[in-house]
Amino acid sequence: MKTISLSVITAVLILLTSCTPGKKKKEGLTPARPNILLLMSDNHSWDHLGIYGDKVVKTPNIDEIGRQGVRFNNAFCNSPSCTPARASMLTGQDIWSIEEGANLWGILPAKFEVYPDILEASGYQVGFDGKGWGPGSYEAGGRPRNPGGNKYDNFTAFLKSKKEGQPWHYWFNSLHPHRPYEVGSGRKAGIDLSEIEVLPYLPDTEDVRLDIADYYAAIQLFDREVGAIMEQLKNSGELDNTIVIICSDNGWQMPRGLANLYDFGTRVPLIVHWPEKLKKKGEIEDLVTLKDLAPTFLELAGVEIPGYMTGKSLVPALEGKEYTKRDFVVYGRERHAFVRQHGLGYPGRAIRTRDFLYIRNYEPERWPAGDPPLYGDVDPYMLNYLGPAKFYILKNKDNPSARKAFDLAFAKRPAEELYDIKNDPYQLHNLAGDRKYVALKDSLSSRMATRLKATGDPRETGGKIIWDNTEYFSEIDKTPKPSEEAIRIFDLDTMYNYLE
Repeated sequence: MKTISLSVITAVLILLTSCTPGKKKKEGLTPARPNILLLMSDNHSWDHLGIYGDKVVKTPNIDEIGRQGVRFNNAFCNSPSCTPARASMLTGQDIWSIEEGANLWGILPAKFEVYPDILEASGYQVGFDGKGWGPGSYEAGGRPRNPGGNKYDNFTAFLKSKKEGQPWHYWFNSLHPHRPYEVGSGRKAGIDLSEIEVLPYLPDTEDVRLDIADYYAAIQLFDREVGAIMEQLKNSGELDNTIVIICSDNGWQMPRGLANLYDFGTRVPLIVHWPEKLKKKGEIEDLVTLKDLAPTFLELAGVEIPGYMTGKSLVPALEGKEYTKRDFVVYGRERHAFVRQHGLGYPGRAIRTRDFLYIRNYEPERWPAGDPPLYGDVDPYMLNYLGPAKFYILKNKDNPSARKAFDLAFAKRPAEELYDIKNDPYQLHNLAGDRKYVALKDSLSSRMATRLKATGDPRETGGKIIWDNTEYFSEIDKTPKPSEEAIRIFDLDTMYNYLE
């Protein structure tokens, strides 16, 4: 029998030890490939959580998660519209770089990789429930499944199906606080209308307070969902190796919110929870966007980040390391709902610094909130159900109580808008025409244009513009039918046709 030398035995032991899962030492946040749990609300502005300072809405589960982790105070979606916001997050790219993916109810062409597919190819099990990417047609985009991954009924079903020891990514998509709300649900939930702060771009009336209360009640339902999922995660025994992200896809469904490039359409909550691993806790003021999540997840998983991703990994921020921080972010919108004749959108781009917001409206002759009288980019978009805030503003648009709100939300806008965030946080006073701000406006415009050209935006490069003509996969929206109540109140036709 041959004798094996001590040196050979030692070498084999070293090799086996280095290959044993969980034994490999690595600097930073990823000693092992973490699970990733993304909890997303739907149409939820950044400051409507207790942890973000709202004193009325009750969100104890999210607040506790935020206290144990990191809260980003300047997080933005890349488009104030569900489908493109989610597409940008999944691809790590700007909306103008993903062709038809920039529109609501469109497609996300299969040639654009999404991070769940990349994670899956690297060994992750990936799943989602609810909306995922959408609304739209993933089949028409040439995809075999929703870009969010494999669909499950819920997180419970996913946990039962997963393989032992396999890292996973799960994306929970809440229905809340997306409209329609149950009118009066806020009062039923015990929300005191008198305590609600009505933002100055809305009329301070009981109707508006009622609408906000119903929205708050829907947020509280999301908070309960988060609590239930976190309890399941704890019971699974995988909490310690799971990074949890809580965010929304875009802002709230109030006039001047969803589908607008103001903060109320673009600024979202973003909380990261991984208390055993995070080197940085508390608040982070850095400018970030949802497209940063794709490279963040890939880095955490130990996967190479594709060069085409324009998002930047948040891992250095979470580690508390020194890194080059952005001094601005750029985002945009194309067609939201099918609410103008011939399916025209309302294209715009914006650059946001910590102190200023500059917006360029490429088609200022169009109605920003959709063609009258429905103004369908403001919900309820077909006036087919009750929306107390929108109804009040439209009913009273010629009265002093609502005229300002009507103009801010529904009237046509100039080609350029400029807002001083520190002195005008509600973005009420457009400074673009003020001679004192010409140099600043031109500087922001130039910086934005440079960024758009560098990333191939045809709005600035002179390339082909496709977004007014791409398919819209919701036929009912093209011939909207208002409710009988709306027809009576606003003297509407029984049906409108946006194809003629």
